[in-house]
Amino acid sequence: MIARTLYLDKDILKILDQRLLPSTVFYIDCKTKEDTFDCIKDMAIRGAPAIGVAAGYGMYLASCEKEFNNISEMKKYLDKAGKYLISARPTAVNLFWGVNRILNVVKKYIGSNIIELKLRIREEANKIYNEDIEINKKIGENGAKLFNKKSTILTHCNAGALATAGWGTALGVIRSAYNQNKVKMVYVDETRPYLQGARLTAWELLQEKIPCVLITDNMAGHFISKGEIDAVVVGADRIASNGDTANKIGTYSLAVLCNYNKIPFYIAAPVSTFDIKISDGKKIKIEFRSSDEVVLINKKHVAPVNMKALHPAFDVTPHELITAIITEKGVIKKPSVKTIRAILGKRVARH
Repeated sequence: MIARTLYLDKDILKILDQRLLPSTVFYIDCKTKEDTFDCIKDMAIRGAPAIGVAAGYGMYLASCEKEFNNISEMKKYLDKAGKYLISARPTAVNLFWGVNRILNVVKKYIGSNIIELKLRIREEANKIYNEDIEINKKIGENGAKLFNKKSTILTHCNAGALATAGWGTALGVIRSAYNQNKVKMVYVDETRPYLQGARLTAWELLQEKIPCVLITDNMAGHFISKGEIDAVVVGADRIASNGDTANKIGTYSLAVLCNYNKIPFYIAAPVSTFDIKISDGKKIKIEFRSSDEVVLINKKHVAPVNMKALHPAFDVTPHELITAIITEKGVIKKPSVKTIRAILGKRVARH
């Protein structure tokens, strides 16, 4: 049983501090939107779906932070709170989505009273949480259908239960496939510099006794070229309307390797990860994080003191390199505006 990523306990949001895993399981008490912001910004919680859920709860906490004189004052405060939470991490579209789900509830119940509106916001935040788990299980079911034999799968970063409200996207596919006896072995990229693969994905797989082995990121090409990998399955933080996908740094390299070696490269993500307002990956803002996360491990220098490092947290994989995008609504093969529209509907704009 994997520890819960987050949950609401009365009016306190409990967030599992993933920075301490796998050695320590500790929950941070979030009582304000600022507490939630800090957890997202400092990566105590990470993974696009998970921070989308956290944002919903963060908005609920914001609604409880002060006494409002009227609904109009409350709406203005929540609009400001939403912009604040969104600024925590600019690349993951689920963060925007979670905030906007709550703001839409505020608009819908603008004619109600303050007590009822708070209740409706709480209900919507819980709904986002529960929906995410069900969506992930559906993604897993759809993805498992792509495997017709016992396969060795490579995954990058952590797109498991810890990156969502539960079950996972990429690991959700692997879990579902494993339950159908379709997984021989999972190769886990350690995922430098934050080591989400080594610390989180490996931990999840070992907890559930799914066969796995850890490799450093620069070993992936070796094992793929030797024919030891049957497919790569990763998650996503933002998908443009043409299928270009932003995910953890190193994803693009894997896609190129898969393309050259002619093995499938799959993205697993909920529909909420699609940003239909942008035409392609060039318009996705890439978050750059502190160089300390590269040159320090456990606060100890692994590079010369005063050495600076570049640290883009994400890269963008062109849709041409993606075999399919696995969503809860179905599998989008050869992603493009046309094939994405076929699954998501006409809300995807033509470009």
